Amino acid sequence: MTFRILRWLGIAVLAIGYPLLAHYTSKSAHDSNLGALVAIAPVAIFALILAWRSNQRIFLLGVWAVAGAALWAGWSTLEHHFGLVYWLQYMAVQLLLFMTFARTLVGGRQPLCTRLAEAVHAPLTPEHKIYARQVTIAWTLFFASMALVSTLLLFLTPLSTWSVFANFLTLPLVAVMFIAEYWVRRWMLPDTRNTRILDAVRAFWKTSARPR
Repeated sequence: MTFRILRWLGIAVLAIGYPLLAHYTSKSAHDSNLGALVAIAPVAIFALILAWRSNQRIFLLGVWAVAGAALWAGWSTLEHHFGLVYWLQYMAVQLLLFMTFARTLVGGRQPLCTRLAEAVHAPLTPEHKIYARQVTIAWTLFFASMALVSTLLLFLTPLSTWSVFANFLTLPLVAVMFIAEYWVRRWMLPDTRNTRILDAVRAFWKTSARPR
């Protein structure tokens, strides 16, 4: 129990501390070295974990070491462009989410939100299926818009402005999207009014674990 508490406490500290530190480096002209370190650290740590857990551990650890040496050799360049690293990380997440929703709208696939709705409300009425497809489209456009706004802010405004959007507004905007969809669903589909927002979250984790 103690280990579990410490683990969640560590995750909470990281979730709060990293955006604050990233924003600090993005608005400080005198901490480019720290900015480069903070920007590259998540990628380096994630790559190291993947390499360590891979069946080709020795080879991938070697690749990781070579990449680290290359980063060290080009550190001065990274210091001057660490904002691009932040942006690339952000874009990778947004585009992954965009593709997760968008790919289910083509090729005769079942829309992702229809799959989630079936986990909570099955069997679905025709009206509910139409609505679920529309919600899938809405989430697809949402993540595409987030990626577009992020790109425009990076190249048209100071890095600190982009940082406010990426580090402090992204999660609230996702929360607003969830809440807005919840109230629209209650209005358009009265038979789902007893459904809570957390039901959709639980459904996502359950259905995402099933092979399709």
